[in-house]
Amino acid sequence: MPNEPSAKGDWQSNRIAGSAAARDVVQAHDVHGGIHFHQPLEQRSFSVRPNQLPYAGGRFINRSGELGSLDRMADGGGEVFVPSAVVVVTGTAGVGKTSLALHWAHRVRDRFPAGALYVNLRGHDANAPVSPGQVLDRFLRDLGLPAAAVPVGLEDRASLYRSMTADRRLLVLLDNAATAAQVRPLLPGAAGSLTLVTSRNSLPGLVAREGADRLDLARFPDAEAVLLLRAVTAASRTADRPDELAELARLCAGLPLALRIAAERAAGRPLMLLCELIAELKDRSALWEVLTAETEEETDAMHHVFAWSYRALPEAAARQFRLLGLHPGDEFGLPAAAALAGSTLAEARRRLDVLTGAHLVEECAPGRYRLHDLLRAYAVTQVQETESAEARRDVRRRVLSWYLHTADNAQSALARFDRYALDLPVPADVVPLAFDDHPSALRWYRAEVGNLVAAVRAAAETGCHDLAWRLAVVLRAVFMHQNAFEDWVTTAGIGIGSAARDGSRAGEAEAYENLGKAYFQSRRLDEAEECHRAALEIRRRTGDRFGEAVSVNALGLLGLRRRRLDEARSCFEAGAAIFADLSERRWAALLLSNLAETRCELGDFRPAAEALERALAVFRELGDRSGEGNALHFLGWARRGLGSLAGARAAAEAALAIATQEGNDLWEAHWLVGLAHVERAAGRPGEALRACERAVDVQRRLGDRSREATALDGAGEACRDLGRTDDAIRLHEAAARIHRECADQWQLSGALDNLARALGGAGREEEARRHRTEALALLAGFDDPRAAERRERIGREGTGGDDIGRQGTGGEGISRGPTP
Repeated sequence: MPNEPSAKGDWQSNRIAGSAAARDVVQAHDVHGGIHFHQPLEQRSFSVRPNQLPYAGGRFINRSGELGSLDRMADGGGEVFVPSAVVVVTGTAGVGKTSLALHWAHRVRDRFPAGALYVNLRGHDANAPVSPGQVLDRFLRDLGLPAAAVPVGLEDRASLYRSMTADRRLLVLLDNAATAAQVRPLLPGAAGSLTLVTSRNSLPGLVAREGADRLDLARFPDAEAVLLLRAVTAASRTADRPDELAELARLCAGLPLALRIAAERAAGRPLMLLCELIAELKDRSALWEVLTAETEEETDAMHHVFAWSYRALPEAAARQFRLLGLHPGDEFGLPAAAALAGSTLAEARRRLDVLTGAHLVEECAPGRYRLHDLLRAYAVTQVQETESAEARRDVRRRVLSWYLHTADNAQSALARFDRYALDLPVPADVVPLAFDDHPSALRWYRAEVGNLVAAVRAAAETGCHDLAWRLAVVLRAVFMHQNAFEDWVTTAGIGIGSAARDGSRAGEAEAYENLGKAYFQSRRLDEAEECHRAALEIRRRTGDRFGEAVSVNALGLLGLRRRRLDEARSCFEAGAAIFADLSERRWAALLLSNLAETRCELGDFRPAAEALERALAVFRELGDRSGEGNALHFLGWARRGLGSLAGARAAAEAALAIATQEGNDLWEAHWLVGLAHVERAAGRPGEALRACERAVDVQRRLGDRSREATALDGAGEACRDLGRTDDAIRLHEAAARIHRECADQWQLSGALDNLARALGGAGREEEARRHRTEALALLAGFDDPRAAERRERIGREGTGGDDIGRQGTGGEGISRGPTP
C-alpha cells in the first residue's frame, strides 16, 4: 500500500532558515516579562561544543620534525598561540597524512575552546567525494543549529557557517580533500580558528588565494622506517638483524601504511626468520593497479605488502575482508559487515578483530569500522578475482536488502503514519536491525545516512533497481522529518530512473511522489507540481484510485500553499470522496481536516467545524495524536470564527495538552499561536503575548523561520493591544522581513498591514502609508474573500484601529506543514 502522509499541518515542511532574515531579527525590549526578541540566528548562544576528532591510534613514531613544523605554522613561531587560517598537509597515498594530522590535532585541541570538527572528504574514494554542501549541512547541525534551520543552497550554508563560527576558536580537520574548491566553503569565518587539510594533491589554489601554509610529507627515511618496524615487533621479535629490518623497510617504500601492515605480519610470525618473511614478501607479485599511487615503486610496495598480509589471514577473515569491497560506503557498522558475509554478529566481530589486528581495517568508533581507500581498492580486486559474478551479485543484494529492511524498521519507529508500506519480504539470509523506540532508530539513521544514500546509488548502478527505488521511497519518511533536502532529492531522483528500469509503474508513481514531496518541503513548488502531476497521470492510467487520491491531495496542498483556495478545495473534495469510497478512514479524515482548513481560509466556518468534528472522531479512534491535535487546532479557529470563544479555547487547550503529553515542542509551538488568537479575541492580550513569546522561543530553537515570523507578528498584535506601540513596530518589522525572505506574499501582506497600523498609532503616518501601499500591491494576487476584505479595509483612509475579536490579519491557517 502507498505511504501514509503526516497530518496536514505537519510542522516539518516550511522550514526556511539561514537566510538574510536570520541575520536581521528585531531588537525589542522585554515586552511582558518574557523572552527578548533580539538575537540573530547565527549569534545565538549554542551549548554544543563538538569534539569529533577520531582516535589517533597508538605507536606514533617520530615525525618530530613535521610536528614542529605544524606548531610553527599554527602559531607563527611566537609565544602566544595565534593560529594561521589554513594548514595543508600533502603527500602520496599511504604516507601517513591522516595519522600525522590527527596526532597533532589531539596535541593542540585544548587551544580551541569552541571544539573540533572533523570530516573525511573522501577525495580519492571509489565513490563520489563528499560535497561541500553535505559537509556544511552536518557541520551546522554539529554546531547546534536545528536541522530544520539549515539552508538549502550551498552559498547560504557557507555564509551561515562563517557567521556562526565568526566568534569561535575552532579546530577544523578536513581529511582527504581532492581540490581547493571542495575545501573553500568549509573554511570558518574567524581568524582564531584553524583549518587543517590533508590531501594527496598540493592544492596550490589554497596557498595562493587563502594564504595557506603547506607541509609536504615525505616517506619515512630508512632509519625512521626501521624504528617503526622495531616498535611494532619488539614484544615478539628480538633477534631481527638491522640489515634485514632495513630490507623490509625498503620493500615497504618507506610508506607508514605498508610498514605497519608488514610489521604486524612479522609480529604474528615470531618463530619465522625475518629473512624468510622477506623472501615470501618478494614472491607476492601480481598485476595490481592503484590509480592513486604516484610511482611504480609505491605501487609495487603497496601491492606486495597488502597481498602478503591478506594471504596470511584465516580464510573466514580473508573472505570478510574482500567482501568489504562490495560495501556501498567506506565506513560501516558491525551488523553491515555481518550482512555482507551472511554471518552472525559474533562471527563478524571475530573476523573484524583479526582484520584490525592486521591493520587491514581500522575501528574508528565502538562497533564501527573503515577501510583506507587503498585497502578498499585492494579488497575490490580480490573480490573480483576470487568471487564469481553470481556470488558478488548475491552479496550485493544481501547487504542492500539489509539496508532496505533496516531502514524500513527505522521509518516505522520514526514516523508511524508517514511510512511507506514495503512490499518486499525480508530475504531468508537477511537479519535487519529492529528498533525499540524513536531515539534508537534516529541514532542508527544518523550513523548510516551516508551509507543509505550510497546504497541507493549502488543499487541503481549495479542493476538492483527494485531495491533502489524502494529504498529511496522508504527513506522519504525519515528525510521529511529531518529536512534532509539534499540527500532526499538525490535519492528520490535516482529512484525515478530505477523504477522505470524496473518496469514498475506503481514504483514510478511512488518515486515521482517522493521527489514531489522533497521539492514541496524545500519550497520548490513548480518542480513539486510537475512530479505530483506525473504521479497522478500514472495512477489514473493504471487504475490506482488510492494513489490517485494521494496525488490529488498533494495538488490540493500545493494550492493551499499558493493560496489558490478554490483549487485546493476542489482537490480535497475529490480526494476525500475517493477515500470514502475505498473505506480509507484515516485518509478520508485527513482530507476532511485539509478541506476544513481551506474553508476556514475562505471564512466558511460552520462547515469547517462540522468536518473537523467528524475527522476528530476518526483520529481519536485510530490513535493518531498528530492528526487529532491538528484538527483541534483548526477547530479552535473555526469556533472562534463562529463567535464561540469558550469552545475555541477548549479546542486550543486540548491540542496543547496532546503536545504536552507527547513531549512534542514542535506541535506546542505551532498550536500556541492558535491559543494566542483566542486570548486576544477574548480581550486577554497579556496571555496572548505570553503564548506568542513561548512560540517564538521554540521556533527559533527549532529553526522554523516562517512560523517564528507568524508568532512575532502575533506578539506585535498583542503589544498593540497593550499600548506597547514601539515594541509592536519592532516585532511587525521583524515578521515582515522574515516573510519577505520566505517569499510568502500572503503572510507578508498581513505583517505589513499590522506594521502600518502600529506606525499609524505612533503618528508615523507617512511610513504607514508606504507599507499599506505595498500590502495592497501584494494582495492584488489573491481573489478570495479574506483577501478582498483585507484590501477593502487597508484601502479605507484613516484606518488604524485594531479589529480585536476578528481573525488575525496575518492569518493562522495558511499551510505551514503539509506533506503532499
